[in-house]
This record gives sequence, C-alpha cells and structure tokens, in this order.
Amino acid sequence: MTEFYDKMLVAIACLYVAFSLLTFLVYGFDKMAAIRRGWRVREDTLHMFGILGGWPGAILAQRLLRHKTRKRSFRSTFWGTVFINCAALVWLLSPFGAAWAYRNFGGL
Repeated sequence: MTEFYDKMLVAIACLYVAFSLLTFLVYGFDKMAAIRRGWRVREDTLHMFGILGGWPGAILAQRLLRHKTRKRSFRSTFWGTVFINCAALVWLLSPFGAAWAYRNFGGL
C-alpha cells in the first residue's frame, strides 16, 4: 500500500499541474474573448476546471490576467470550489481515502 500511496501522490501532483495549466489557458482564452466581445467560456466550465484541481492556475490567471475578479457571485462560487477540492484532497490523503483509492484503483 505504501508504494501505491507514493504513486498516488505523484499522480495527484501531476493532475494538479496539468489542470492548472489547462485552466490558466482557458481563462486566457476567455479574457481574450471578453476583450474582443467574442464567444465566452461559461462560468460553470471555469468552475468545473477549478474543482477538478485547476484552481491554482485559476488564481494565477485571475491575478496575472486580471480576469474574473470583479463579479462577487463568481468569486464566491470559485472559493467554494477551492474549498471542496481541498476537502476532497485531505480526505483522499487520509487513511480512509487512501484505502478507498487502493480498493478502487490499486490494480491500475
């Protein structure tokens, strides 16, 4: 199980990096669309990327691109997705969550 846990940590880190990069790019696309008054990315889609682990990239995009920083309802929902993602991560790294992951994904 220790070997599985180590692999799970690496996989989780890789997923966070990949989703953060993808989320940053999606925010960038949406920022450009906002400037050009073109097709926009749905806020639900941005939140989905955040809750799947892309929230660090979303925070960077919000700060560096100055995008999605004014609308209070968006920010409230965004921070809710960050909380949910972090709570899920804490559970997954707990003995209960790790045992669940091992039972369901240990053979992969």
